[in-house]
Amino acid sequence: MLGFAMKSVTQMVMGSTFEDDQEVIHFQKNHGTVWSEIGKGFLDGSLDKSITRKKQYEDALMQLEYILKKIIKERKGRNFSQHIFIDSLVQGNLNDQQILEDSMIFSLASCIITAKLCTWAICFLTTSEEVQKKLYEEIDQVLGKDPITPEKIEQLRYCRQVLCETVRTAKLTPVSARLQDIEGKVDKFIIPRETLVLYALGVVLQDPSTWPLPHKFDPDRFDDESVMKTFSLLGFSGTQECPELRFAYMVTTVLLSVLVRKLHLLSVEGQVIETKYELVTSSKEEAWITVSKRY
Repeated sequence: MLGFAMKSVTQMVMGSTFEDDQEVIHFQKNHGTVWSEIGKGFLDGSLDKSITRKKQYEDALMQLEYILKKIIKERKGRNFSQHIFIDSLVQGNLNDQQILEDSMIFSLASCIITAKLCTWAICFLTTSEEVQKKLYEEIDQVLGKDPITPEKIEQLRYCRQVLCETVRTAKLTPVSARLQDIEGKVDKFIIPRETLVLYALGVVLQDPSTWPLPHKFDPDRFDDESVMKTFSLLGFSGTQECPELRFAYMVTTVLLSVLVRKLHLLSVEGQVIETKYELVTSSKEEAWITVSKRY
């Protein structure tokens, strides 16, 4: 799933150069070094304590920046048949540093969020034959034998419910942070302006007062518009949704539209998937499934 996500993100952000698998593998190596330190080294302070790790991180970051700067320079002032993410930033009249930072953040986060959403969605589908059957029926009704299109994606309402419930059940992004725009107050405590506030989303996403049977994978709960509104306020849907998650929803929808039309997704007997909570939630070990043909 990580390889699949890498190919999707790199081609969408940086274009046809990344149709070459070797380019993707090279990018993945540097991406892995940088992301692992963002998820651990900065949070626990261990990066600054290791000269070797810090140099590896800085070298990998420099290589990623070199690739992005090269593509930004190539795309400026020219027209290409394929429109990519960097083109949108260039056309937005941003300065070079802002284009570099935005494309870097999107590339780093989208790869991981997309890979983990794909992984968890498939894993949860293997646990419920009923959900998988309902998803197959919707995909068959909306798409038939036709390929998926952006317009058809909008019609796959139940698929979106499956993905929202995947994000919630897996606690896909268990923590977020933002600077306080204005001075705030919680009970008697004052939160000064520009304070970094951490949001414990993993706690909120499985609060039994909001989500009945919070540990159950139940996409039908998102049939309720008030539930979708709550999810939107948490930043997982609607206008508050981050671009990286929006992209992940689309890629995972495409993946499921292909897999579920052709295959029954089945769990591996006796497999216990333990969870690892970082910036994006993953399984501690590789998660495996089995499949059988639908026809």
